[in-house]
Amino acid sequence: MSKDAGTPRVFLARHGETEWSANGRFTGTSEIPLTPHGELQVIGTGQKMAGPGKLIDPAKLVRIFVSPRQRAQRTLELLLPNNSTETEITNDISEWGYGKYEGLFSHEIRQGRKERGLDKERPWDIWIDGCEDGESPEQVTVRIDSLIARIREMQKDSMHGEKPADVLIIAHGHSLRAFTRRWLGYPLSFPLSVMLDPGAVGILSYQHRNINEPAMLLGMALPADK
Repeated sequence: MSKDAGTPRVFLARHGETEWSANGRFTGTSEIPLTPHGELQVIGTGQKMAGPGKLIDPAKLVRIFVSPRQRAQRTLELLLPNNSTETEITNDISEWGYGKYEGLFSHEIRQGRKERGLDKERPWDIWIDGCEDGESPEQVTVRIDSLIARIREMQKDSMHGEKPADVLIIAHGHSLRAFTRRWLGYPLSFPLSVMLDPGAVGILSYQHRNINEPAMLLGMALPADK
């Protein structure tokens, strides 16, 4: 591979729409399937962005990490139908453990907490307060940091494209936003407002081809059709 092949990237793919993601329910461990529209979202993304010679090029992928949830695994099937890249199903990138808040709307969570005498000084914030009977920000940080450390180890010797080192992660709204914060070195409480639509792909990489300068890639030119 050419020395100008590019800095390794981490592609963040959110699963397609489910009934609960469409109406705003907190979906952690519940196995909610993709809607027909959600499947089309992923297929459309895959047709434009994934495959030989495209942005997510299997020839450049060294590993795929997927959440254990069925909606994430189905997303991989639709995004890369003929996937042959080594794939690992890992809880490190599973959705936030919502505990008592599973299946609820944000307003229901806040109302319930108010009734239990919580949040007297400020509104509930998952990035600071975590979830009752679920995960805290500290617990989410530990598992995501573990995955980041593994990815950096895979990529550290390929800052100039010496060998394929791109990574694809397929997961969920909160876990991917948490991953982004930690990739950049911020605590989960850091007020970094980022969005990732169902079926969409975000990109992380490194500045100056330096493993110690992780960065968010705000945009890049797409490969031309051949």
